[in-house]
Order: sequence, then structure tokens, then C-alpha cells
Amino acid sequence: MMARPATLLLLLVVAVTVADASKSKQKTCDKGWECSGSVYCCNETITDYFQVYQFENLFSKRNAPVAHAVGFWDFQSFITAAALFEPLGFGTTGDKQTKMKEVAAFLGHVGSKTSCGYGVATGGPLAWGLCYNHEMSPSQDYCDPNYLYPCIDGVQYYGRGALPVYWNYNYGLVGDALKVDLLSHPEYLEQNATLAFEAAIWRWMTPMKKKQPSAHDVFVGNWKPTKNDTLSKRLPGFGLTMNILYGDNICGQGYIDPMNNIISHYQYYLDSMGVGRQFSGDNVDCAEQVPFNPSYKAATS
Repeated sequence: MMARPATLLLLLVVAVTVADASKSKQKTCDKGWECSGSVYCCNETITDYFQVYQFENLFSKRNAPVAHAVGFWDFQSFITAAALFEPLGFGTTGDKQTKMKEVAAFLGHVGSKTSCGYGVATGGPLAWGLCYNHEMSPSQDYCDPNYLYPCIDGVQYYGRGALPVYWNYNYGLVGDALKVDLLSHPEYLEQNATLAFEAAIWRWMTPMKKKQPSAHDVFVGNWKPTKNDTLSKRLPGFGLTMNILYGDNICGQGYIDPMNNIISHYQYYLDSMGVGRQFSGDNVDCAEQVPFNPSYKAATS
């Protein structure tokens, strides 16, 4: 008995739909402990192009006798923390050069914010990243009235970590994301290097407000500026990562030393990793950018 034309058409539509669904389902890969269950894991992972010796080169003075966090920071802590975010694209987005540049960019921020280098420091001022793991002389208690994340009596919320976290509400926010009670125990960020790196990478990967990009997105090309962004000179590149992380603490103030210092660390790390500062990319500074959040109390400063 022959099938009716309508039946044949129905069978054809079902077959095409199933085939299209199969094609649209993205391939995922499993690279073991470092990256699994994501399309990004099909790319090179961070340990494919960034090794212990490179980490040691970038932070060559972190364990010098005069450093303030001797023995705290190491490559294993960084890569263990990074493994949580590699399936989301951290260090695994784009071609090899883009991946290496993102790691250099992220660590450039870290190095700048944890450095105890100065102009005549042995090895040069850019070799002293990861010298600190907490603010040495807090200028205030960083306690702000906040009903979601109220200050805990006796707890201080000064800067701690790889991208130092300040203020009670930021400790609460980061702690919720990482499922760690940092509001009650902010000291964890100066006691556990892996957790400190996790908090920093989470900040790099996470937009702070709806309809605003993350530092990761503007750096790897996942974000396109609106007309208003273009008029505000907010264009994709390393400069915009500073805008997102620090707001008007750094950006929109011309070519100030704190901004130049962050850029110098990024470019030094590009050189040290074998990429070269000539590949820093467009829009490296934020000197003339309008901050996304003027007078915003950023999670890092």
C-alpha cells in the first residue's frame, strides 16, 4: 500500500527537523580536570601554551625576601582557579594568539595591582607582581550600609586577593558567586591563593551591571559598542577592561601614571610570553573614555 503524499511530506519535515537539530547542537569536548563539557574545551587550554616557567618569568620577584606574600602565590593556584572558567571561555576563546593575549591581559591587571616594584627595583619595576596578597595599610574600614550584604561586627573589608576586593557588598557578591562566605570571612582571600585567583577571574568574566559587558567580552571580541559607547570612546580593547574594572578611578583622566602602569604590565607580559607588545591590539588605553559607571565604587581599585 502506497503512503499518501501528505504522510510523505510529514515524514520529510520530521527528518529535516531532526537533522537540523543535530547540526545545531554544538560539539563539546573533555580535556580532563582542566576543561570539560564545553565547546571552548575543544580549543587549546591554558596549559597548552602557558607553562610554569612562563609564570615564574612574569612574577620573578614575588618570593624575594622583601616581598610581602612570600610563598603564597604559585602557578598551580592560578591554573586550578582558571580551570573553573576555561569552559566559559577564559583563555580558551579565539586563536592561540588571542588566548595568550587574554591571559597576559588578565595577569597584567593582577601584576599591577599586587606589585611592590618601583623605578630602581632589582629586575625592574614590572618584575614584582604578586608581591602582596592584601592591602598593607588600610585607609578605612570599607564598611558601607547595605541591606543585602551588611557588615559583620569586627570584620574588616580592606583590599585582598589577586584583583583586590574592597567593601562589604563586593565581598558578599563575590562570595555568593563562588559559594564561599566571604562576607563573614574576607580573610580567606589572603589565606588561599586558589580562591584569590578564582575571585579575580570571576571579576574578569562577569559584567557588573545588566547590559554592560565583562572585561573578558570586550577583550576577546564578544562585544560590539553601541552608538553611545562609540561617542563615549568606549571601544573594544585592553583600555576598556580598565574602564570595566576600575571605572573613573583610572579612566577618563588622561594619561595618568596608574593607567600607564597597568598598560606597562600588560605589554611586559606580552613580551615575556613571546607574543610581543606590537600585538597589544587597538584601544589600549582609557585616557579619554567616559566611564561606564561614573563615581562607581568598583570591586577592585
